[in-house]
Amino acid sequence: MSTATENKVDSKLVKELREKSGAPMGDCLKALQETKGDMEEAFVVLRKRGMASAAKKASRSTNEGAVGTYIHAGGKIGVLLELNCESDFVARTEDFQSLLRDISMHIAATDPRYVRREDVTEADLAREKDIYRTQAAATGKPAPVVEKIVEGKMSKFYEEVCLLDQPFIKEQTQTITQLIATKVAKLGENISVRRFARFKVGDPNWTVATTKAAADETEAQA
Repeated sequence: MSTATENKVDSKLVKELREKSGAPMGDCLKALQETKGDMEEAFVVLRKRGMASAAKKASRSTNEGAVGTYIHAGGKIGVLLELNCESDFVARTEDFQSLLRDISMHIAATDPRYVRREDVTEADLAREKDIYRTQAAATGKPAPVVEKIVEGKMSKFYEEVCLLDQPFIKEQTQTITQLIATKVAKLGENISVRRFARFKVGDPNWTVATTKAAADETEAQA
């Protein structure tokens, strides 16, 4: 584990953390100073700050962005993704384009069914909760315990089917939400996934996912 003495941080550590997190150099230096040069803890600090920054910007509209593609397995799997931001300038940056590629690749590998938890249909929620509740009740545990078990299983369900809840395939300790947050902190703009489609040769059940907000907007304009 890389360490340094308090308030005296090796510039190589700062650069290493900068490359790992994408955060500004000044923020990397402060995080390393706060954690006495502990690289892993400093990365956690930056991730938490990134989430806070993303939360503050979440209400800002994202009317610009780009559409990206990812083709995998010799052309057998393809993904089309719309990623939004606040300005065309940011949409053309390497950081934004890299994020677009990473999320597209992630979708190709994990095949999520929804963008966010809020997008899961009532029918899917009711079905899953009923299954988990029946399984838990069969163990004979008290009702309050059964409900806690259901809650835990639903968290796992969201992680399996919702893109933003999934651990990033290239960095399993980081969710897609957290990955986006690091870019929001670095680029200074709100970034959001609007929709995606995933196709696999020979599979009739392709995935097309759109956020409820985007679907409502489309319906209102129709």
